[in-house]
Amino acid sequence: MTVAIPTTAAGTVSTHFGHCEEFTLFEIKDGTIAAQRKLTPPPHEPGVLPKWLHQQGADVIITGGMGQRARDLFEQFSIKTVVGISGGSPEDVVQEYLKGTLESSGNLCDH
Repeated sequence: MTVAIPTTAAGTVSTHFGHCEEFTLFEIKDGTIAAQRKLTPPPHEPGVLPKWLHQQGADVIITGGMGQRARDLFEQFSIKTVVGISGGSPEDVVQEYLKGTLESSGNLCDH
């Protein structure tokens, strides 16, 4: 499984996936983080990021906020979306997700 986290320059989870500086992708094997890589996304345009993350092998995206259209596009690529996550290190967020203890504060995007 590959988990994608939009990340700020400060190294925390971005509140909006479409405006992040980079994505941190975590390769999960046997329920633990096996590897991670940081990638610079292509310019933000409608529909580009879901396709690009699919090409990177993402199965899950965890972010602060995401509009419904983007969520629908991720679903078309069979990528699960988890929204309402803000701050914190991407590593900690993935660990909580894997443990089943990650709590959403609600979608932080209003479009």
